[in-house]
Amino acid sequence: MAATVNPDLRKEREAASFDPEKITNFLYGGPARVARKRELESLALNDPDYQHEDLNFMSRDQEYETQLKKSLLMVTKMKKLGITDTMDRIIYQGAVVGSDAHPLGLHMSMFMPTLQGQATDRQKDKWLKMAENYAIIGTYAQTEMGHGTFLRGLEMTATFDPKSQEFIINTPTLSAWKWWPGALGKTSNYVVLIAQLYIHGKSYGPHPFMVQIRSLEDHKPLPGVTVGDIGPKFGYASMDNGFLALNNVRIPRENMLMKNSRVEPDGTYVKPSSSKLVYGTMMLVRASIVRGCGTSLAKAVTIATRYSSVRRQSEMKPGHPEPQVLDYVTQQYKLFPHLAAAYAFWLTAQTMLSVYYESTDKISKGDISVLPELHALSAGLKALSSWAANTGMEECRLACGGHGYSHASGLPRLYTNLTPSATYEGENTVMMLQTARYLIKSYNQSQRGEKLADSVAYLSGVQQVPVAGRTKNMLDLGILCDAYRHRAARLVHDAAVQMRSEMQAGKDHPDAWNATSVDLVKAATAHSQYFVVKNFAERLTDPTLDSSISDVLTRLCRLHALHGLVTNSGDFLEDGYLTGADIRQARRQINSLMAKLRPDAVALVDAFDFPDIFLKSILGRYDGNVYEHLLEWARSSPLNKTEVHESYYKYLKPFLQANRAKL
Repeated sequence: MAATVNPDLRKEREAASFDPEKITNFLYGGPARVARKRELESLALNDPDYQHEDLNFMSRDQEYETQLKKSLLMVTKMKKLGITDTMDRIIYQGAVVGSDAHPLGLHMSMFMPTLQGQATDRQKDKWLKMAENYAIIGTYAQTEMGHGTFLRGLEMTATFDPKSQEFIINTPTLSAWKWWPGALGKTSNYVVLIAQLYIHGKSYGPHPFMVQIRSLEDHKPLPGVTVGDIGPKFGYASMDNGFLALNNVRIPRENMLMKNSRVEPDGTYVKPSSSKLVYGTMMLVRASIVRGCGTSLAKAVTIATRYSSVRRQSEMKPGHPEPQVLDYVTQQYKLFPHLAAAYAFWLTAQTMLSVYYESTDKISKGDISVLPELHALSAGLKALSSWAANTGMEECRLACGGHGYSHASGLPRLYTNLTPSATYEGENTVMMLQTARYLIKSYNQSQRGEKLADSVAYLSGVQQVPVAGRTKNMLDLGILCDAYRHRAARLVHDAAVQMRSEMQAGKDHPDAWNATSVDLVKAATAHSQYFVVKNFAERLTDPTLDSSISDVLTRLCRLHALHGLVTNSGDFLEDGYLTGADIRQARRQINSLMAKLRPDAVALVDAFDFPDIFLKSILGRYDGNVYEHLLEWARSSPLNKTEVHESYYKYLKPFLQANRAKL
């Protein structure tokens, strides 16, 4: 077995213009944070209690059992090691389970945060302590067979009975069955269940209820509870996504989570001070999704870039050695824009989390004015990042040729684990329309001279189209940000005008909104892209950045902005803000930037600092020794345990013998 680094990959690293460690420090928040990250990863990766099995060779039952066992051990280890900081926990968990789902994931990411955000102090004392100590395991059950993103359409009911001081939870129709919640199928014994609240025959909309669904003694479903696993999916084999129906199950009045709204003993409904209070938790979850999308895209680009550096293919010049695939400009055009996007979304997620924590402080002091902006921003960025990551990861797989189709590449599992992000926590088109609703409202406010929130202040006026004939410097980040801002403002303006036109033609508001929805999604996408480009550019103004990494990060930022501009060139050309000459210059600059980034490509993916066990990829190995490990991996397949498979004796042998006997 080769013990040295592939010579091509070694040369790539030696030729880099910067020290990858400096960008690693930038991405993770400084040397101390990087040292802590590596310490936590080492604790997990070198722990003999973790087997780090290859899930690709397991059945679904085996995957679920393996990940359950590993996640339970992980919880025990974190408690023993005193790992309590949120980021420390995320890093350690990532080192243990990687990008694969595990049955405690929803307990950590949704069940406990919901109790933290929506339960009263008394309810926290009762349930959150048990959840934090894993005396109970829970999940979050909102989505139904017939309804997902549209919360008001949920059908499961919670009817208050003032005589018994109970809520009666019922599943009135087939489409009202809870469907999809992770860890519901076999793992959880409690759920935070979202159901339509009814008091004295009147509906008060969806509310959260704490419901025990399985016995704490033998884990069997409680009376009136029907629960199970929904079956195989596109990915997430180790997650027991489940179904749930409740047949007039009674729970105490105190089981409604009542921090924001409550039902008094006499049936009086006390509404929340604001219907937007739940946006805070949603912002955190969506920021986590953006971070996950950036990280997953970074992993895919790391795999494809390293493999493209060690893979040699065809003849670029007759009689010359086969070049590295990464030397082909077409391969660079496939990968480098996604490399730039991975950096862009990585930094965007950091900003989102920073905004979330700042806003949480304001909300705790009673200022909820930031909530609508937070909701709109997080919805749009969640949709944009998951769309971009899904597209980018598939292109990375295709860029790896035939080997990219093998699970040995790590790319199929990485993709199928990430692709649900376009649907969960809000279907992406619906998310963009929610962002658009805020944009149109803000635009209308600007028309009345009202002050707008910072992220939409640019809507106060569409920039003037520059004088014809003026040549722009398409490498100037200020000019590029201005172009993205102008495009977003104009598209919001155009959507608002179209909406007004539809209503003037006789349509009511819902029909006019539907008729304008394509334009609205486009406007919301442009707004989200502007935020990402602007944020990337602003992060480069950090005075502590070393000049060597500032230069290469600036190239990435320019590439990200220019690639998005060229891809959506019609939007910039439509009103004459940019000219055909500007777009042609942008295309030339993309080629120039890729040529300058080419020597730094491997160092840029190394800077993400993913250990091999994180990537779980033969093609993306740090040492680049792909072929010998690919053969070793293939030989470990269960089908290769015997020279002749038992099915030969059962089926193939008699089939062949019978056919030969006829000759």
